Amino acid sequence: MKTTQTQAWGWLAAGVLALGLNGVYQDGGAAWLHRNLDRAIAQVASRSEAVLALAVGRADLFMAKANLAATRHENASCRMATAVARMQTSMARTQGRWADFEVMSARQEAAMAQLEANRARIEAEVARVRVSPVAFDAAKIPVICPRVRVEIPRINVPVVNISASAVEVEESGAGPI
Repeated sequence: MKTTQTQAWGWLAAGVLALGLNGVYQDGGAAWLHRNLDRAIAQVASRSEAVLALAVGRADLFMAKANLAATRHENASCRMATAVARMQTSMARTQGRWADFEVMSARQEAAMAQLEANRARIEAEVARVRVSPVAFDAAKIPVICPRVRVEIPRINVPVVNISASAVEVEESGAGPI
């Protein structure tokens, strides 16, 4: 009983799937399938036409198909020439980039040479200035801190007494003094 029931469910699933695929096909959803099938059939037919012509005995048709095959090889050689041209162009670009890199390296080498020349010039200037080496030994140098005595003399200034008489001011109004 279980196997019959399992088979029934399988057939039901297959029927639903077939019904769905038929609906997609009828709605035009399988146009891509037709395009691919037509392309595959055309390729098989074009490759087998020469053999079919030879089997039937039509040598003229066979020769025409053979010339078509030669033309395909010429196209292939044109493709090869195109590929070679692309490769040569790529190599030319690479060589151009390499030349740019060499120019940049030459600039950096010139800058390094200038830096080296400046360093040599500075070393020559330092060599002209002769500095005698002096070794200071802190233990042998006596540290003397003398005391400085400053004497400020005292000046006795006599006190002067000046007597002043009284001054009387008259006010005469609001005018200038």
